[in-house]
Amino acid sequence: MSISPHFVAVIGGGPAGLMAAETLAAAGVRVDVYDAMPSVGRKFLLAGRGGLNLTHSEPPAAFRSRFGARAAQVSPWLEQFDAQALRRWAGDLGIETFIGSSGRVFPTEMKAAPLLRAWLQRLRAAGVNVHTRHVWRGWS
Repeated sequence: MSISPHFVAVIGGGPAGLMAAETLAAAGVRVDVYDAMPSVGRKFLLAGRGGLNLTHSEPPAAFRSRFGARAAQVSPWLEQFDAQALRRWAGDLGIETFIGSSGRVFPTEMKAAPLLRAWLQRLRAAGVNVHTRHVWRGWS
């Protein structure tokens, strides 16, 4: 894979920012993630205290219906990265998942920290740089 001459700065080190960084890096783009906090994924870790519900295993049409008026807008995204794809993604990080009695998908360990550690390791291996304690102040 050749390295892209493009550089992208991702603002925010939560799950959306980290996934954006991973996707861009996989496409060969140079990526740096900036977050105001001392470490990335802090809210993600807090969510993990409740078992870390990753997604829901219900049929795709039922899942899309949860998005109401935006269902048509998010459907293409969900078709590209559905619940099974998310479970494979976690598995590729070495994190096993299971479907609970509620139909929700959880990491087997019921913890966010192992998943976040593995994810950050993969991002570093892909060349993504993470900068903490950097506050976005707007365009200058």
